[in-house]
Amino acid sequence: MPPENLTIATTGASGSIFLKHFLLAAERDPRVKTLNFIASDSGLRVMAEELGIEGRSDLLRQIIGAPSAKIQQQANNDIGANVASGSYPADAMVVIPCSVGTLGRIANGIASRLLERAADVTLKERRPLVLCVRETPLNKIHLRNMSLAADAGATIFPLIPTFYNHPPTLEAMAQEFANRVLAHLGLPQENAYRWKG
Repeated sequence: MPPENLTIATTGASGSIFLKHFLLAAERDPRVKTLNFIASDSGLRVMAEELGIEGRSDLLRQIIGAPSAKIQQQANNDIGANVASGSYPADAMVVIPCSVGTLGRIANGIASRLLERAADVTLKERRPLVLCVRETPLNKIHLRNMSLAADAGATIFPLIPTFYNHPPTLEAMAQEFANRVLAHLGLPQENAYRWKG
């Protein structure tokens, strides 16, 4: 059964365009009923620089270009938010992009903010957790943390776009990456590129 309730989080790693297209695709998908959105302080700063976001007011309209009744923004310092509890029926969580600092905290069970707590809950409840890690080059600490997170049940889904589909723009490239993550969660998109061999 496709997930209906998603938690989407973003961090201070570069790649806000990928977050934008993931939110747009998930918001448009009628199978998805609820999206809880968490942005770290560093994520807000990167979005401001990369997407031209001004302040925190009306954040979602600034990101996706329109208000959304489906997306509920959660404050990262609200450790008592719905997604902080395993009794809340979230089906899956995606961190896009995921900084290696956030990866490290998730991999080692350090959950002092809502983003990491929601990821911790996702793992303990054995729900899908997708970490779209964005960093290069990778040192041994990063690689160990990826291994720890994978051992705990997370999917490491590096923020690496496809090129074999010849994307004409950065927007198309980001859209295709969003399609691939959604397909991984059981939400294949009609406009996704499919390799024909």
